[in-house]
Amino acid sequence: MTSRRESSVGWSYDEGREPVSAEALAERILALPDVAQVVADETSGVPETHWGDRFFFVGPDRRRPFATIVYHDTPGFDEDSRLDRPGVYRLNVELGRAEFQRRFGYPPAGLPDHRSEVDFSRLDEIQPHPAYGLHGWACVLNPGVGRLPEVDRLLDHAYRRALARHQRALDRDGAVR
Repeated sequence: MTSRRESSVGWSYDEGREPVSAEALAERILALPDVAQVVADETSGVPETHWGDRFFFVGPDRRRPFATIVYHDTPGFDEDSRLDRPGVYRLNVELGRAEFQRRFGYPPAGLPDHRSEVDFSRLDEIQPHPAYGLHGWACVLNPGVGRLPEVDRLLDHAYRRALARHQRALDRDGAVR
């Protein structure tokens, strides 16, 4: 029988589904070779409401992250995850069209037809991103320890896509890696 526990912020969870901290998840991502992290702050030009959000990149250009960790809703744009709840964060991962369709059973462009089937505020469930799912992104709120192998597979997929994209950019520019 699975026992129930309570997190430090009052969330109840089943044993084996304890949430992984955002900091521990960031460390896992940063352990991948050639990954850089940008943490939004007053110098990055983003609104104060998003300071602390983390963006993970491959390559020095830092134009397109392959994963992000966010702690805040964007009013009027992205509020479906209800990140205003204490202790809730969201890991966002770029899957691309093919992996998105394999994972969810429909292409990113089909998300509007399936929105009513998704509870974007549900914890520890990999699902389409509420705003960027149309572009092939997935997300998970407060992934649990038992979800880490699946999260690691998705991060590895996104990381390899980012590496390939970076290499194509180098090849286009005539640079050698």
